[in-house]
Amino acid sequence: MTSSTTLTTVRLGTRPSPMALEQTTRFADTFRAGYPQAVLDIVEIVSDGDRHHGPLSAIGGKGAFTRNADRYLLDGLVQATIACAKDVPGPHDRSPGVIIGAVLPREDTRDALVLPTGHPATTLAELPPGTRVGVIVEHRADDPATGEVLAPLTHGPTRILLDAERAALATLHGGCLTAASAHATLDAASGVVTVHAAVLDPTGGDPLRACASGPSTSAHEVGQDAGQQLLDAGAERLLGRSA
Repeated sequence: MTSSTTLTTVRLGTRPSPMALEQTTRFADTFRAGYPQAVLDIVEIVSDGDRHHGPLSAIGGKGAFTRNADRYLLDGLVQATIACAKDVPGPHDRSPGVIIGAVLPREDTRDALVLPTGHPATTLAELPPGTRVGVIVEHRADDPATGEVLAPLTHGPTRILLDAERAALATLHGGCLTAASAHATLDAASGVVTVHAAVLDPTGGDPLRACASGPSTSAHEVGQDAGQQLLDAGAERLLGRSA
């Protein structure tokens, strides 16, 4: 692993939920393989979402699973935090000073778990072999040393897709309570990234859809283009209904 930073110990914050710990274990394996001389200290951080049993809208929705981790990060109690990409708010809803440092490989983007009738798995350990859960790792913007350590762990194609999708949703000022979606694909041969984005009508009316493509080196701009197309088509009207 290429990094000029000398490592001794890295403190990584994670939620104590079974899924979060599974993600952390997978990242830890990757980290230790790249930095066998370093110690990875896992710090469990209970989120507002973990404590709350009910609609996330009752506790602010956006950032329910990341707010406490952000505090630990910004207060210097940990050097990095790990989370599901879907739980990380867009930059318009995020604590300033926190940035993405590493993105691990994306698996199947269909966010669904289908179990056999009468024999559901009750723990992650009981899931069938080959089941994968995917994660991102963040750090403070003013901590370039940790950023340098995390950067080589990033899966480039997944980072491109994530940047494009998050840019589309950020343009819409979307969050976990917004009826909006963005899905990016990457053509490895041509290096073209394509973003399909949509804003749905919570009342059941016709959705608005948009598509934008461009070079993977401009993934953020491609995502912004898709989001702006939706705004130009009147998405604010629908977004207001789902806010």
